[in-house]
Amino acid sequence: KVFYYHSGEGKEVVGLATVSKTHFPDPTATDGDWVAVELQAGKALKKPVTLAAIKANSKLKSIALVRLSRLSVVPLTKDEFDEILRMSS
Repeated sequence: KVFYYHSGEGKEVVGLATVSKTHFPDPTATDGDWVAVELQAGKALKKPVTLAAIKANSKLKSIALVRLSRLSVVPLTKDEFDEILRMSS
């Protein structure tokens, strides 16, 4: 399972998805060794979890989304994943 995060407008976790195809060369990339994955939509969260709320939560202070905000994909531990789910209810 993965969270779907709006990185442009909103900057918030809005839903759940699953990876339906693992990494492959990004067909839209014009340079470098970019990769992509395919996602299958899951369900919307009851309440979006904003980046500001994530940054304010001491349990999430060390996740890559907070430390390296330009990343598109970041790993989470089970506890971090569960905390964001808790925040969305």
